[in-house]
Amino acid sequence: MQWRSIVLGLLLLRLGLHLTLWLLFGFGPSLGFYQSFVPFRFSLSVLLQAGAEAQAAKKPSWFDQTWGRGQAAVSHPLARGDPMVCKRRPPSEPRPAGPGYNFLDSFGEYSRKYSAFPEPQRRRMKEAALRMFYFGYENYMEHAFPQDELNPIDCQGRGPDRDDPSNININDVLGNYSLTLIDALDTLAVLGNASEFKRAVKLVITTVSFNKDSTVQVFEATIRILGSLLSAHMIIMDPAQPFGNMAPEDYDDELLHLAHDLAVRLLPAFENTKTGIPHPRVNLKKGVPSSCLNETCTAGAGSLLVEFGILSRLIGDSTFEWVARHAVRALWKLRSDETGLLGNVVNIQTGQWVGKQSGLGAGLDSFYEYLLKSYILFGESEDLEMFNAAYESIQNHLRRGREACNEGEGDPPLYVNVNMLNGQLMNTWIDSLQAFFPGLQVLTGDVEDAICLHAFYYAIWKRYGALPERYNWQLQAPDVMFYPLRPELVESTYLLYQATKNPFYLHVGMDILQSLEKYTKVRCGYATLHHVIDKSKEDRMESFFLSETCKYLYLLFDEDNPLHRSGSKYLFTTEGHILPIDKLFREKPWEDILSKEEGPIDYSSVLDHRPANSSINCSRVPSERRYALPLKGVYMQQIDQMVGLL
Repeated sequence: MQWRSIVLGLLLLRLGLHLTLWLLFGFGPSLGFYQSFVPFRFSLSVLLQAGAEAQAAKKPSWFDQTWGRGQAAVSHPLARGDPMVCKRRPPSEPRPAGPGYNFLDSFGEYSRKYSAFPEPQRRRMKEAALRMFYFGYENYMEHAFPQDELNPIDCQGRGPDRDDPSNININDVLGNYSLTLIDALDTLAVLGNASEFKRAVKLVITTVSFNKDSTVQVFEATIRILGSLLSAHMIIMDPAQPFGNMAPEDYDDELLHLAHDLAVRLLPAFENTKTGIPHPRVNLKKGVPSSCLNETCTAGAGSLLVEFGILSRLIGDSTFEWVARHAVRALWKLRSDETGLLGNVVNIQTGQWVGKQSGLGAGLDSFYEYLLKSYILFGESEDLEMFNAAYESIQNHLRRGREACNEGEGDPPLYVNVNMLNGQLMNTWIDSLQAFFPGLQVLTGDVEDAICLHAFYYAIWKRYGALPERYNWQLQAPDVMFYPLRPELVESTYLLYQATKNPFYLHVGMDILQSLEKYTKVRCGYATLHHVIDKSKEDRMESFFLSETCKYLYLLFDEDNPLHRSGSKYLFTTEGHILPIDKLFREKPWEDILSKEEGPIDYSSVLDHRPANSSINCSRVPSERRYALPLKGVYMQQIDQMVGLL
């Protein structure tokens, strides 16, 4: 009996040591954000709960925690004006103390599930993504073309709602110009399907006209139609032809002419506005409708510069870039003097903010995105300066949670919606569009923070098999239930994989793809989820499903795609269209930039063309974690608990 007592004593001693270390390093889930509002569902013992509560009481909650002004400026990679320059901890600098990846066996399940992705499985997922695209595309061509969208349940086409002009959910996007076909052009090229790409280009050239009595949203027409036409034109004109021979016979810049024609029809939106901020909608034949509201969202008015700027530099006409840049400057001048933040809705005549909510989702998302991407394409320092200032304000006033993603105590980082004037919390929901932000952080080199935010959205996806349009982090439940096949989480997953090459993100992509197959596939395509819980559907397949969602899924699993072999000389627009990062776009054809007096341009002082979607030029995460989980198992469990998975 004595030996049994000794063994039992040793076991109890080992258990006590584990518990002591657990409490000492603060591995328990933080209650700082939730304890005043909802009961937390723990899988840990009462003793561990008490330890976590004691530590949570020592720190502020997500509701009232903000960073001191200037703190973010020190930490984020753009503080010195060098986007895409990756930061690596000096070898002499020790890593901060923190839990190991498999400190307790209970976290081993994360490593077992996510730490490897066999090559045969990757090939199967690549083929599955390919089949997904073609199932949607071929059904659109068979049942819907030349209409704008496919109704995948009824197997019919959909165009503008002529019976109800106020139905902006439809009419803002559908202009009676074969939207889905145009939006999918460069996806066909990325897939390497030269014959179908050339056939689709011919169809667009011969059947599409913008001389239509259609009132569309300027932003949607720009990113979906104008951006795709420009992307396809440049793919055709690329002398290297990296995707295969994509040049139709006798091509004579017809797509560029169509893009120019559309942009001219959008220009009236910039007229008769006292601020220079454009009207949100325009009739392609008649100009701005008399009934058009004088209110627009920041993203809609301030996310035109990439497409308009590319068009200006291709045709040598500064008009389009000038009006788009003027709109960005006008919005920038309206930011809060106190916080540096912008609101989400503004009156274009008075410059007064109608919506004072500042966040990263709907109404603001692509505004931030295009500040950085415009700089990458055009090299205008003004754009980078605005992005740097915006990013600092975001970190100072929107970011909550612990300072480091993968180290320390407290709630995981999250970006909330605040009042632009004072940074105070306005509500307790985040929307699915915000899932783009980790991808933008990858572009800046802020990969560590991107990892945490992405993990939060992935946890929501795991719970529902989709991303609800709005999710209430206080109630751990959706506020708005539908999911229209949005690409933002897939986009960030793809970019994080390119930055880290961590197999975790291949598993995320596989989960997303399988969920789409299980819950959204119908007779003639893929349908919007009306309700992410009961999985009821709406009869609509938006064009971005083919132009973005399927494209990013395919690229995630296609290691040998020309996009990845090219040294990543491409940048994705906010609609997922590929644009070449070319020094020619640093030139302004309307200026005498190569005059004898000035001599040739010296590009050595401007941003070099480091990859925006590849990790071949630098190490974005410490090498010792390159093949481990991107987020420590204890923090993954914490996030899973926070969305009600555990």
